[in-house]
Amino acid sequence: MKKLVIGITGGVGAGKSTVLNILKREYHAEIILTDLVAHELMQPGTACYEKLVAVLGTDVLAEDGTFDKVKLGQIMFNNKETMGTVNRIVHPAVREEVAGRIEASSRKLIVIESALLIEANFKPLCDEIWYVYVSTQERVKRLYEQRGYSEVKSYSIIYNQLSHEQFRRYCDRLIDNSSSREYTRRQICEFMKAISEQMSGEEQISGGKTGDRQA
Repeated sequence: MKKLVIGITGGVGAGKSTVLNILKREYHAEIILTDLVAHELMQPGTACYEKLVAVLGTDVLAEDGTFDKVKLGQIMFNNKETMGTVNRIVHPAVREEVAGRIEASSRKLIVIESALLIEANFKPLCDEIWYVYVSTQERVKRLYEQRGYSEVKSYSIIYNQLSHEQFRRYCDRLIDNSSSREYTRRQICEFMKAISEQMSGEEQISGGKTGDRQA
């Protein structure tokens, strides 16, 4: 069975979850969240855990022995060298795990979500990469309304991620997620229709409303 693997990426506050929900509900996609995969691989007793503790020490651990997210996040955000070291340990392990899940999946459509999809080199695993776009100003507004982030914190996070131009350079399609959910859904339906037309017979991936699939 031919599998279609789509990578979903975009900056913080762009609303990638909206796109994932549509692909899951209307196209029965299997969703792989790389942040959750990384979290699983960093639990006590794993190879990643042992390597990270050897590099970072025990000061970043919580009382239960797991990594303290706040402490780990602060260290990585403030020290680029440490961030690079951690990423060199975690990213290859996550890619290997994701590749295994793709191979084992019985779904025709598999979606990998990651804000670091490009930086972590997931592109070889994907047939296409979609960039979820929202303007910087709108992202800052959403981060304040949804997470309570200050403008300073939001801009600090945004400017440490890839720029709009960089995302566009590496991605195959852009989804403008700045308007309504229905507008986003229609873009996805158009993309999936175009992809399905390139696939043959039983390998086609159906979804969306009937009207969207009519010529």
